[in-house]
Amino acid sequence: MRYKWMLLLVLALSLVFLGRSGAQGNVPQTLEMRVASTWYNLMLDLTRHTATYSPPVAARTFAYVGLTMHELVAQNSKTLRSLEGQLNGFAGIPKPDAKQTYNIAGVLHGAFSSSVEALYGNTGPTGQRVFNAVKNRLGAELERSLPKDVLERSLAFGRSASVRILEFAKSDGGAVIVNLGFPLTYPKATKPEQWVPTAALGMQQTPLLPNWGNNRPLAMKTGNDCPAPAPLTYSSEKESPFYKEALEVYNTVKYITPEQKKIARFWSDDPMLTVTPPGHWVSIALNLAKDKNLNLEQFAELQARVGLAVNDAFIGCWHTKYEYNLLRPITFIRRHIDPTWEAILLVPPFPEYPSGHSTQSGAAAAVLTGFFGENYAFTDRTGADNGLEPRSYKSFAEAAEEAGLSRLYGGIHFRAAIERGLEQGRCIGAKVNALKFRK
Repeated sequence: MRYKWMLLLVLALSLVFLGRSGAQGNVPQTLEMRVASTWYNLMLDLTRHTATYSPPVAARTFAYVGLTMHELVAQNSKTLRSLEGQLNGFAGIPKPDAKQTYNIAGVLHGAFSSSVEALYGNTGPTGQRVFNAVKNRLGAELERSLPKDVLERSLAFGRSASVRILEFAKSDGGAVIVNLGFPLTYPKATKPEQWVPTAALGMQQTPLLPNWGNNRPLAMKTGNDCPAPAPLTYSSEKESPFYKEALEVYNTVKYITPEQKKIARFWSDDPMLTVTPPGHWVSIALNLAKDKNLNLEQFAELQARVGLAVNDAFIGCWHTKYEYNLLRPITFIRRHIDPTWEAILLVPPFPEYPSGHSTQSGAAAAVLTGFFGENYAFTDRTGADNGLEPRSYKSFAEAAEEAGLSRLYGGIHFRAAIERGLEQGRCIGAKVNALKFRK
C-alpha cells in the first residue's frame, strides 16, 4: 500500500473532522488549560484538513500561536520571561491595564479565536463549522464562569495581542500562499544532480515553496544560521559514495521488513491525511502535557518551544534544500539501477537534501529534551486517529532518529540527508533552548 504525501487537493475539502477537539476526556480540567488544549486540538484537526497546510505552513502557524499564548501567560507570571527583544524582530504585545481585572482563560480564548480564525481562514466549510462550534462552546462555558465585564475585557485584550502578533507575522515572507505553494513557473534542471518532478500532477511540476528558506525565522537570525554541509558529490559510478547511498535506498525498499514498513507509515505524516510532521511533534507535546498534568505556565512554555523549533527548522531546511537542489532517490535509481523501481511513500514534490522530517524532528527533540530532560521515556500516540499503534521511545532523540530513518525505509531520502538533517535540526533546537524563557 502507498501512503500518499499529497492527496488530490480538492478531496481534502470534503473530509470529516475527527472531533478530537470536543473530547473532554482528552484535556485537563482547569478552565484555562481546557481552553488552551482544546484550541490546540482544534488546530491539529484544521491543519489536517486545510488545503494550503503543507508542513512549512503548519510549522509557521504553531510558532505564532505558541508565541501568542506564551507572551500572554508570561505577563502575569513569576516564572516565565517574555521573549520580547529575544526573537528576530519581535517587539512584544500590548500591556494590560493595571487598573482592570482580567481572567487568563478569557484572554486566551480571545487570542486563540482571533489567531485561529485568521490563520485558518481558508479552511473548508466543515472546518469553519467546527471552528465556530468550539468557539461557541468554550465561550458559553466562560460566560457561565466569569462576570460579564471581566470576560468582555479579557476577550478584547486577548484579541489585541493576537492582532499584534499577526501583524508581526505578515512581514516574515510566509503570510501569503499562492497556488498551494507551487510557483507557476520554475527553472528546469540543467544538471543531472538537480531535482526534477516526480509526480504526474500538473501542479507538482514545480517544487513546493522554493522561497521559504528566505523567510524571517524567529530564534535564528537568518535561514542559514545552521547550515548543512554540501551533499555527497553526484556520481553514477558504482563505486562512488553517491551510488552506494542510492543502492542502499533501493535495497532497503526491496527487502523491507514488516517493522521498517510500520515505522515508515507511523512517521509518514502526510499532509491532508494527518496532522503533518510539525503537528506530530505538537501532538507529542500535547499528550505529554496531559500525562504530566502540566500547569498553564508550563504548557505555554512547552508549546512555544516546540512551535519556534519546527518553524525555524523548516526555514533552515528549505534554505539548504534550494541551495543544493538535489534530486530524489527515485530519479537516480530509475536512471541507473532499476527503471521500474517504486518508493513505498509517495515522493514529496521538492528537493531531497536535507530531509525535512529529520531537520524538524532533530529540532523538536532538542527542545523537548531541554524541557523534560535527557533520556525521558515516553509513548507517542499521535497515529491513533489513523489506526496506528502507539510507539514508545527511551528518549526524544531516539524518536527523532527513528523519524529520520522512516524516510529511508519509505524510499524517499538518502542516508546523508537524514543524518545531516538531524544535525541541522539539533543546531536549530539549541538556538531555541538558548532563549531565556524563565526569570
